[in-house]
Amino acid sequence: MATAIVVHELQKRLPKVLTPAVHGLIDYAQAGFFLCAGVFLWKRNRAASLAALTMGAAMVAESWITDYPLGVEPILSFETHGKVDAALASASLVAPQLLGFGETPAATLFRVNAIVEGAIIGLTDYKPAPLPRTV
Repeated sequence: MATAIVVHELQKRLPKVLTPAVHGLIDYAQAGFFLCAGVFLWKRNRAASLAALTMGAAMVAESWITDYPLGVEPILSFETHGKVDAALASASLVAPQLLGFGETPAATLFRVNAIVEGAIIGLTDYKPAPLPRTV
């Protein structure tokens, strides 16, 4: 709940400087980061590893089906994508506590991601540009 409030405030206050294409690049970079973190954490912290792999896979899947320049199968509107991003930010924040690794160094990865994701959401313009009128 608190994450949703923070994300909403960021959306209202931050300038909308990220285009759908740039947002897509950031999405895939974040997904890759989480997938690599999952591999890195595999022998160190299995719960954190599985959470990172799940988060990375969810980000790839979300990006894959979003109607934006780097999407592959445009099922999800870009505006809805932003709402899913907010849910993923919340999941990233609470995953360490829910999965029992909240007191480990790996939890920092998820908490920082929640903040970064909130900023990305706040900086992104999710409203589609109006179509040019033809006369």
